[in-house]
Amino acid sequence: MATPPGNVGRRPAGAEPDWLTLGQAAKYLGVAQSTIRKWSDQELLPAFYTPGGHQRFRRRDLDAFVARSGHAHRPGPVVLIVDDDPGVRRHVRVSLEAEGYTVREAGNAREGLALVDEERPDLILLDVLMPQVDGWEMLRQVQERHGAGAIPVVMFSGRTEEGAQEATERGAQGFVGKPFDAEQLVASTKQLLPV
Repeated sequence: MATPPGNVGRRPAGAEPDWLTLGQAAKYLGVAQSTIRKWSDQELLPAFYTPGGHQRFRRRDLDAFVARSGHAHRPGPVVLIVDDDPGVRRHVRVSLEAEGYTVREAGNAREGLALVDEERPDLILLDVLMPQVDGWEMLRQVQERHGAGAIPVVMFSGRTEEGAQEATERGAQGFVGKPFDAEQLVASTKQLLPV
C-alpha cells in the first residue's frame, strides 16, 4: 500500500518517535543527560546532530546499546548524598552518574537515615552543617544502626581547619572541604568505592 501524499515520513498518531532528544533519550534509558553525553562522547552511543547543533538519538540505537552493554540490568554502586543544598546534590549526582554510580539524594539527615534503612548504600557522602540534625549526628546514628565502618562515609564541610581530623576521630573514612571540585569528590568516592 502506498503512503498517501503529504504523509511521507510521518508516523501514525500515538506512535512513539524514532528520533529522541537528549532529554528524551536520558529518560528512555533511565539515566542522567550527562551520562548520555558521556556515552556519546566515548562513541559508545551514536548521536546525530541537527543543523542547529542539537543531538538526536535513534530509538533502535538506544535499544541496541542496552542489549549490547546490559546497562539496564547492571546498576553501579549506590552512593547516598546527604546535603541541604539542592545545587550541591545535583552537581555531585551528575558527576557521579557520569562515572557509573547509582546516586540517591536526601535533603537532610532524617531523610538520609530513612533512605539508609530503606536500601543500604555502598557509600554515604555527608554534609556536616545541616539544619535540625547535623552530619555528625547522622554519622553517629548510621554507626549505631549498622556498625562503625560498615557503610563508608565521606564528610564534607566549609570548615576545613578541624574537619579532616574530626572526621577521622569520629569514624568517617574521608573528608573533603567545601567548596570542592567535583573531580576531588569523585576521586575520593572511587578510592573508597571503585566502579
